Amino acid sequence: MGKAGRFACIFLPMALTLASLICLVLVGLGGTNKSSTALSDLYFFKADTASVSINKTIDLIPGTTIDNQALDKYLQRAKSTLNLKDFYTVHLWNYCSGNRGNNSTAGRKIVEFCSPRQSQFWFNPVEVWGLNNTDAEQIFPKQLEDGLDAYRTASKWMFIGYIVAFATTVLTLVVGILAIFSRWGSFVTTVVSVLATIFTIAASLTATLLYSTLATSFNTYLNPYNIHGSVGRSMFATTWLAVAFSLAASVFWLFSVCCCSGRSGNDRVGRSSKRVKVEDTPYTYERVASPYLGQNANGNERAQKGKSGGGVPLGGMGQGQGSKAHSYEPYRHENV
Repeated sequence: MGKAGRFACIFLPMALTLASLICLVLVGLGGTNKSSTALSDLYFFKADTASVSINKTIDLIPGTTIDNQALDKYLQRAKSTLNLKDFYTVHLWNYCSGNRGNNSTAGRKIVEFCSPRQSQFWFNPVEVWGLNNTDAEQIFPKQLEDGLDAYRTASKWMFIGYIVAFATTVLTLVVGILAIFSRWGSFVTTVVSVLATIFTIAASLTATLLYSTLATSFNTYLNPYNIHGSVGRSMFATTWLAVAFSLAASVFWLFSVCCCSGRSGNDRVGRSSKRVKVEDTPYTYERVASPYLGQNANGNERAQKGKSGGGVPLGGMGQGQGSKAHSYEPYRHENV
């Protein structure tokens, strides 16, 4: 498999990483443009206050010391003077609010306001609804207040998780370019991709548990006042799609480390043939000089060298008792 095959092997995890990045971007864009219906529908949590009222059968709010008449007075004041909206949606960076349309708009929800974007944002209903420093603040029982405190802390970690997940996913795309050229590049990319997957899972899981618990708390403690909470299906579908794409990308990045070599078949054949040629090259031997050819040849050669004056006569190879006629010579052939 050559460079083209290597590129084809890298293309799939690169595409999956890009898909995960797009999902994370959509999570961050939710609530950033009130004119966009698609972005406005990307919310984690929605509080429905369109039908807020007091159940007349309730004389005392559970867990509080305020009666329903006082609460009704403050809620009606908030709805009129503070312009309490029909719904509030919570996003990663901010919250948005709006009203349901009239008959001409078929009751469609119209977003009228989105708060400025803020890092580590959390939705404080007491502050947003203008109930702080009033007796109506007691509408929130202690259990719900404790839940809001936990939500405030967890939302900060969730925000950090999404930011780190986004950054590591972008880094995976950048480092992934190196994976085209070598398996070491794939290894580094796999490490970064696994980190991106871990933070994407952590952020998505935190958001799911956090806002599911918040919606349950709203429906448990505020349902008597017709205030309901719900989670955004579109947002959670998007964030868990990011998890699925990131997880699949990590698996295929790991696969590219083990397989999909960038070396071509011709290169391997060439190296193999060269290796065979080196191994199959025949050895050559020169004729062994005297005295290894026998006594007669030994005498003649010494005589010739003595006449020509070249070379130093070699001493005779003594034949001790019980020894062989000739010394050991590797690859020796007798009748050469």
